[in-house]
Amino acid sequence: MRAIVQRVEKASVECDDGHHSSIGRGYLILLGVGSSDHEDQCAKLWQKIKKLRIFPDDHGKINLDLAAVDGEVLIVSQFTLFADTRRGNRPSFINAAPPPLGERLYDYFVALAKRDVPVVGTGSFGATMAVSLVNSGPFTVWLDTDDM
Repeated sequence: MRAIVQRVEKASVECDDGHHSSIGRGYLILLGVGSSDHEDQCAKLWQKIKKLRIFPDDHGKINLDLAAVDGEVLIVSQFTLFADTRRGNRPSFINAAPPPLGERLYDYFVALAKRDVPVVGTGSFGATMAVSLVNSGPFTVWLDTDDM
């Protein structure tokens, strides 16, 4: 699994199916599911994200996690994180999970987040979405379970 975690002041998503979701201060998580991913990787990735200490404390030191700032989370499915651009100019997505697996693991990841965070927004799996954010910092972190 791969995730881009952006510390935000606010973020929102509007989906072509009419779904809309927004959050205040917290994380926008762009989540990519690979073809060989499974539930254990969801749990490992979520635990890492929820414990990331990337919010400033009262002294400006990057030292606080999501819970310490009562942060919110917006999770958007992003299969393009598995784009392979090594050959040619058109990305291949052969390493991204097929839709049934991708959606199941996306939903599981969202469920894990909802156990720990009071406000969790989502996009719509498989939909065309417009994502808006105010990146705080800016602060953006790339995570890949293969490297954790």
